[in-house]
Amino acid sequence: MEVRMRLGLVIDLDTCVGCHACAVACKEWNTSGTTGALTDYQPYGAKPSGVWFNRIRHYEIGDYPHNKTINFPMSCMHCENAECVTVCPTGASYKRAEDGIVLVDQSKCMGCNYCSWACPYGARELDRASGTMKKCTLCIDRIYDMEIPEEERQPACVLTCPAHARMFGDFDDPESPVSRAVRERGGYQLMPELNYNPSNHYLPPRVHAPIDTERMRQKGLRAVKDWIHRAVER
Repeated sequence: MEVRMRLGLVIDLDTCVGCHACAVACKEWNTSGTTGALTDYQPYGAKPSGVWFNRIRHYEIGDYPHNKTINFPMSCMHCENAECVTVCPTGASYKRAEDGIVLVDQSKCMGCNYCSWACPYGARELDRASGTMKKCTLCIDRIYDMEIPEEERQPACVLTCPAHARMFGDFDDPESPVSRAVRERGGYQLMPELNYNPSNHYLPPRVHAPIDTERMRQKGLRAVKDWIHRAVER
């Protein structure tokens, strides 16, 4: 399949703070977007749940004092070889030739869950209210909207990220910001061994010098002692 563009996201794991702003903005925009409402289940009950296109996982790596929390956003990867499209019996799941975005035609989806089972990233969610499968659309109704300023023609998650940990662009353009970021920071795809060739890439956390906790403790003690001595002298 010839693809003129290959649109996708770059997520910087070094700067993502796990605030969930991207997930909330995504849900807010797409509730009235191309896939319709994203249902909430018992939103004010004991076990609230619902349909989300973007979810943030949290992992702890390393041992104290050199440990680090990694906030890991997950959504549809818009794979080049999208198995979710291959297994769909009705043709509801499809990949656009012009930009590589994977979408679900809500009028054709029968909610069989085949695509969800085929996706190794857990990126698809069955909306129990509509009985159809829903997923990230890269805010297709926004990125091609000529009525809004060009700088705002980006996915809602990218626009709202307070840490600027998300980027959107064309991976087929080697000089695009997303391509340069992947090249310069050693960006990687998830599960490359599956050969799905996902568009979305992640930038790894930077390696920081270990914090000398003992030195900091001694410095703090000296500062306290100096303050006490000055107070006594007064």
